[in-house]
Amino acid sequence: MIDLYSSDENTHPHSISLKRLDRAIALSQGQFCLIFACCNSVSLRSQIVKQLPVNLSGDIYHLFLQPSVKTLYTTMQQSLQNKQPDALMILGLESVISIEQLLTATNFVRDDFRKDFAFPIILWVNDEIMQKLVRLAPDFKNWAASTIRFQMINEPVATPDLAYQLI
Repeated sequence: MIDLYSSDENTHPHSISLKRLDRAIALSQGQFCLIFACCNSVSLRSQIVKQLPVNLSGDIYHLFLQPSVKTLYTTMQQSLQNKQPDALMILGLESVISIEQLLTATNFVRDDFRKDFAFPIILWVNDEIMQKLVRLAPDFKNWAASTIRFQMINEPVATPDLAYQLI
């Protein structure tokens, strides 16, 4: 396994993105913050998720969504049981069968996220889920400052224009 933290920025392309993610989590402690981490490679995402907590002193809670999940907000509430972790990392959106329903419901209750979750939420997405977010949950998506991308070295760079064309 490559140590993404100690890698020189010139030798490992993900070190800058990883540092941005780490910094976004650290700077938003104790307050709601929506962070999208976009990665099309499941193996790269796994590697990043394993290494991220190494650099943080806080408690990062991992929520792996089941394919049968219908709503994100309720699933988070049930999983956390009134706990307030330092950050919540949500994985598995790409496996949700009723993803359109989940995203539409998420957009509808978007204000409840800000009201009830006083910690950063890192939502792991791929390009396909990001396109669906733009279309089905635009207000929720707009709460994220920017998307932090993790790409394989040979993966083409997605452009905002391309995302809108594919919808």
